[in-house]
Amino acid sequence: MTVLPDDGLSLAAEFADASHEEWQHLVAGVLRKSGKEVSGAEAESLLSTALEDGLRTPPLYTARDRAPDPGLPGFAPFVRGGRPEGNAAGGWDVRQRHAVPDAGAVLGDLENGATSLWLAVGDGGIPVAALGDVLRDVYLDLAPVVLDAGAETGPAARELLRLYEERGVAAGAARGGLGADPLGHEARTGQPGDPEAMTGLARLCADRHPGQRAVTVDALPYHEAGGSAAQELGCSLATAVAYLRELTAAGLSTAQACAQLEFRYAATADQFLTVAKLRAARRLFARVAEVCGAPTAGAQLQHAVTSPVMATRRDPWVNMLRTTVATLAAGVGGADAVTVLPFDHAIGLPDAFSRRVARNTSAVLVEESHLARVIDPAGGSWYVEGLTDELAHAGWAFFQEIERAGGQAAALRSGMVGERLARTWAERGRRLATRREPVTGVSEFPDLAEKPVVREPAPEPPSGGLPRVRRDEAFEALRARSDAHLAATGARPRVFLAALGPAAVHTPRLTFAANLFQAGGVEPVTGGTFADSGAREACLCSGDAVYAEQGADAAAELRAAGARHVYLAGRPGAYDGADTYVHADCDAVAVLTDALDRMGVAR
Repeated sequence: MTVLPDDGLSLAAEFADASHEEWQHLVAGVLRKSGKEVSGAEAESLLSTALEDGLRTPPLYTARDRAPDPGLPGFAPFVRGGRPEGNAAGGWDVRQRHAVPDAGAVLGDLENGATSLWLAVGDGGIPVAALGDVLRDVYLDLAPVVLDAGAETGPAARELLRLYEERGVAAGAARGGLGADPLGHEARTGQPGDPEAMTGLARLCADRHPGQRAVTVDALPYHEAGGSAAQELGCSLATAVAYLRELTAAGLSTAQACAQLEFRYAATADQFLTVAKLRAARRLFARVAEVCGAPTAGAQLQHAVTSPVMATRRDPWVNMLRTTVATLAAGVGGADAVTVLPFDHAIGLPDAFSRRVARNTSAVLVEESHLARVIDPAGGSWYVEGLTDELAHAGWAFFQEIERAGGQAAALRSGMVGERLARTWAERGRRLATRREPVTGVSEFPDLAEKPVVREPAPEPPSGGLPRVRRDEAFEALRARSDAHLAATGARPRVFLAALGPAAVHTPRLTFAANLFQAGGVEPVTGGTFADSGAREACLCSGDAVYAEQGADAAAELRAAGARHVYLAGRPGAYDGADTYVHADCDAVAVLTDALDRMGVAR
């Protein structure tokens, strides 16, 4: 039914309301023009988008797609935010990450927009003994510090608390987190963490440091191992439940134990999925707190980090766009703190410029776009509410699987979690290889002539547990082979693109083929003759009608000129002379790997 505006004048008053069935009928008519004879719900389903975890996004959401009441901001089930005021007062906490002892960089971030620090300490990070020097110019009563110290959580936490006392910061004024996460450490390294150290720090914070949270529930290890959004939610929830059991067994009440947890999630460039994930995470933990008898204590403190998985090493400037969308999604999703990883994070140590861009990403969204002034701006959207509900159910289902396996620790040690994450990543890897999930600057629109961005090597992060994956890894390996070949021989491997017919006919597939081969580091040659190109292989580029007329003869001429392998840009068909077909659904990684192997490019 059409809702009239306040003045009673409806611009749609002269038109009858359209029903859902009428819309489906129109969809079926459009699909029929493309040769698909479908109707009704089947026509609508063809326009749906498949997501991970068995979820599907239909093309149209209406008032019929109702989800459970999300409640109000600051009240259970906390879907719309953990605090009634949200981030409206001053925006989210801009949390900058540092992994090397550079006091100048730390101070520079805080002086130019960062509002808190996230310090990687210990193995692969800042030495515990260097904490005092790194924080020497920091006003610890103003800038919260969050630790990520792995096996050295206990010593790092004690050193930080000692610094607070030494500098006269009152116990109640110190804010931040000590980062105890034994299960996260085990997921990263394969080595069991120290739950007793975690419970000891939690009791200390509950008794003497109310502004500190002792425990971090970090979902990044599962995201970085290739997990889906629901798997990230399930693992974080199972970890939180395990920690609640430990903390309450150590003498804390359920409300006190909940107050010691901070949750960390990945924010990706899939903005709606990120928004829904953060909202679903709050709903799930609220349910756990409710069942544990503390329904008002279930508000999550959320720290969102732009996804390391989506960051690329080639054309890293595009990472600025990815992190901007991810930061927007984190803010809209209600994250309390956001870390924007610098665009060169995947290459090495970020420089001053990249750290500045990372800080300013949040600054622009908060101060210029005023994104934080509206609490839960996506709330009420039929799409977002529906996706939140579906993702919450999928995350809860995976959480139940982990609990049936004995809990998070047992599921990690049995390999159950690793196997499920690997299966998800393998499926995603197929989408990346076929470029159904394109990566700009890597699998789409690569630039072989780009000047590489060089950075100092970053410390090796902790390893030995779940793997760390990246979206660009398969294509990066191909490009690395091409780079090594260029360095050794002075030239990249080449393919000759043989354009047949007029430009209007051959240009689309010639452009497609050039883009495809460059993604694997193979230089396309489009001018002159095959003999002059320096290539060993060739690709025919034109339309189907031209292939039928000229394809066989053109392939024979190329072979006579020395072509050892002939591709044809287009769908497989009955064309004589084509060894391999390259098209939109082909496995680009397999095609390019075989090409480099045949061209003698070393692995």
